[in-house]
Amino acid sequence: MPPTEPSFAVTLHNLEKRFGDFVAVNRITLNVRRGEIFGFLGPNGAGKSTTIRMLCGLLAPSGGSGSVAGFDIVADPERIKEQSGYMSQRFSLYEDLTVKENLDFYAGVYKLAADRQEARKEWVIAMAGLDGHRNSLTATLSGGWKQRLALGCAILHEPPIIFLDEPTAGVDPLSRRSFWALIYQLADAGVTVFVTTHYMDEAECCDRLGLIYRGELIALGTPMELKNALSEEIIEVPCAQPQEVLAEIEVLPGVRHAALFGRGLHVVTESAGAVIPAIAGRLAELGLEAGRVERIMPSLEDVFVSLIEARDRQAAAMAEVVR
Repeated sequence: MPPTEPSFAVTLHNLEKRFGDFVAVNRITLNVRRGEIFGFLGPNGAGKSTTIRMLCGLLAPSGGSGSVAGFDIVADPERIKEQSGYMSQRFSLYEDLTVKENLDFYAGVYKLAADRQEARKEWVIAMAGLDGHRNSLTATLSGGWKQRLALGCAILHEPPIIFLDEPTAGVDPLSRRSFWALIYQLADAGVTVFVTTHYMDEAECCDRLGLIYRGELIALGTPMELKNALSEEIIEVPCAQPQEVLAEIEVLPGVRHAALFGRGLHVVTESAGAVIPAIAGRLAELGLEAGRVERIMPSLEDVFVSLIEARDRQAAAMAEVVR
């Protein structure tokens, strides 16, 4: 065990990973509290999985420092593996083994004490709803059942922290909801959950979020804090033909960006009060029916898109200076 109880389940300071000249993770600094559901949100290729692999002791960092459950990610990777569970975005199950054989295998991997094995395996089977499928080949299970079994295997040894790398990718909405119910149960029991996702509805379920883009942590906070911190204002434009209206709205003075959102548009601007009359006027000129055009609280998707576009503008400006 660590010499003292850590204040945080995860601590990172200027964590970096390079593959040759490519910077996959760029000097990330953050702390994750014990018992917290922490979400790592970002597009594919942003550096989420690379970060998690470093935290799990599977990949050595190129620079910076970090600890998991009080153990150093460079000096104590094996101790971290004992104190954490890891579920990858591709199910880490052996499909040519039965449910029971997979559980037996992971009990051995985690060196689970003999007097605990049966109780823990029975708990996983009950949690995953697989009582009638103990001897079924894992390949024959539905995506939702595989997902729950994979989670059960990852927490078979009752670790204090679990890393879930896009665990619901490709799973139907009902199974995703059931899976998140299990995540809440784990957090209620004091387990720290570090989960990567690109689903905005899942991001809303997290206690706090880190937004990562091109290897950099560009925002950190609760979902509400991130929404309130957005400097730009969002206008909702419900209309019958949003695709046709999109190009017309984007060229209006004061509009920074517009995007399809449900059956309408979300328009990003610095001053909703000035832009709303212009939008309403343009819709009237086009003879299009529209609902009430009004400023709204930004969604996490609005926040995410705005932050990414701001970072891209900043990068473009710096490139121009270098030229």
